[in-house]
Amino acid sequence: MRKKRRNFSSKFKAKVALEALKEQLTLAELATKYELHANQISAWKKELLANSFLLYEKKRGPKVDVDEEKEARLYEQIGKLQFELDWLKKKYRGM
Repeated sequence: MRKKRRNFSSKFKAKVALEALKEQLTLAELATKYELHANQISAWKKELLANSFLLYEKKRGPKVDVDEEKEARLYEQIGKLQFELDWLKKKYRGM
């Protein structure tokens, strides 16, 4: 009978990887503490070191969503077309 594969949350992975970075406990001690394999902890630690720069990649300032701008332009166009349609309906009835 197979064991069910365990899935770990990103918070848990970050917690374990940060503890490994602190090096207050050995990998073997961390593995025992969290019931993981030492290789798994090493992999999470390497991943944290490799991708930690992504935390600072985001630009500051107000976020301008391109979709919102496009949506606003489309609603404006819909309004103009609706106005023209109403005007044409009135003009046609008057004939």
